[in-house]
Amino acid sequence: MITMESDKIIIVEGLTDKRKVEKVINDNVTIVCTNGTLGIGRFEELLDTYCLDEKEVFILVDEDKSGLKLRKQLARELPHADHIYVSSEYREVATTPIHVLASALLSKNFQVHPIFLMPNL
Repeated sequence: MITMESDKIIIVEGLTDKRKVEKVINDNVTIVCTNGTLGIGRFEELLDTYCLDEKEVFILVDEDKSGLKLRKQLARELPHADHIYVSSEYREVATTPIHVLASALLSKNFQVHPIFLMPNL
């Protein structure tokens, strides 16, 4: 039986990040936007809606002040989560070259469209 619900969740900051990851990834994964830092109520809503305590969770946020704050908060609330990092050279998921993002996702065993592993696209 094929199900659309994924056991893998990637948490990103914004819609632009989500769209970029969706473009690169070729895997059954749910991508959740936080739209910045999370209040207690919003986090509880995400926890319940996506069953975050029961899923394989990955955190992919920007390497800027707000992204680092969010990563720290999520790491505290979801200690089982795995982290995917973009280089501080690019600062943001959305501005990370697509082949670099594809390699970062591949390093965490996500399937990606092979075309995006090639530089200069």
